Amino acid sequence: MTGLSYRGSWSVGIAAALLLSGCGSSVHNRPPVEDRGTSVKSGAALDPRTQAVKQPPGFENAGKAGYYTVKPGDTLIRIGLESGQSHQDITRWNALENPNKIEVGQVLRIVPPVAGETAVVTKPVTTSTATTTPIAAASAPAKAASAPTTATSTPAPAPVAAAGGDDDLNWIWPGNGPVLAGFDEVKNKGLDIGGAAGDTVLAAADGKVVYAGAGLRGYGNLIILKHNNTYLTAYAHNQSLMVKEDQTVKKGQKIAEMGSSDADRVKLHFEVRRQGKPVDPAKYLPAK
Repeated sequence: MTGLSYRGSWSVGIAAALLLSGCGSSVHNRPPVEDRGTSVKSGAALDPRTQAVKQPPGFENAGKAGYYTVKPGDTLIRIGLESGQSHQDITRWNALENPNKIEVGQVLRIVPPVAGETAVVTKPVTTSTATTTPIAAASAPAKAASAPTTATSTPAPAPVAAAGGDDDLNWIWPGNGPVLAGFDEVKNKGLDIGGAAGDTVLAAADGKVVYAGAGLRGYGNLIILKHNNTYLTAYAHNQSLMVKEDQTVKKGQKIAEMGSSDADRVKLHFEVRRQGKPVDPAKYLPAK
């Protein structure tokens, strides 16, 4: 009995060992596809390169003709001046909900949409690189502050047409004082005209006021007139402004009083912009 019990126990032990060995083998020999699939899913969740990159509004139009990519320090007013457009038109063409906030890297339309084309919505995403210079609030120092700008679907007013073509404007001098500094493409993008505080500043040609305020650094109380689809003029450092945005003005009309806002002395800084590019005003004004 004892011998049989010993042999029986030995047989049971071997059988149990074989059974455990078989179970272990099944655990370590799972199909390799299953393990690889688990590994890939885990790695994808941990690899930051697989995360979606959020692109700035309008990024798909970057580099295209008629579009502008916002740079640090830009405002719609500056973009309008540099592109020869009204900041209000740019707001409408891009269906901007808040024209006082644009995002670095955002791509904006700076030419009118073609007939039948709808405005491209380029809603900015709030980031640490957003430019947030208020357009309406910046106009507060001027006597003739403009109303807040809002994006609407109302068609833009037609630009002032110049008889005989865009280049035939028959300019006049905006101030009677001496020229303090001439045009330089790098250092001075216009003419600096001397005078006394309160001297009259005149519209150099017929046009429409597309900006009146103090929202552009370095220009003080500023007026920008759009004369046609080619030319803008800018009148900077004024003591007070006598016109408002969207107002139509005539050549020789008083639009401001000379001052020293954001300047080291009383003077009128006068710029002529041809399709947004500064050109020498002396080549357009009559000889004194």
